[in-house]
Amino acid sequence: MRTLTLRGGVRVAVLAAEWHDAFAVVTRGRVQLELRDGEPGPVLGRDAGFWLRDTGVRALRNPGRRTARVRIVTPRNAE
Repeated sequence: MRTLTLRGGVRVAVLAAEWHDAFAVVTRGRVQLELRDGEPGPVLGRDAGFWLRDTGVRALRNPGRRTARVRIVTPRNAE
């Protein structure tokens, strides 16, 4: 398990090789999913969980000013 910290306004690209089979949970703040076509996706709040596999998400963005945190679990590091 790892934690991704996103300061306000920060955007992090979702690379398929790094995020394959990843399940994520927002543990603090809000995170917006950016879709493959560049369109903004849903904004997820605390305790929202989401899969990244085959979802068309190309980035995670913090739309707020406060720091957001996302816990990420993948089969490689779930043990």
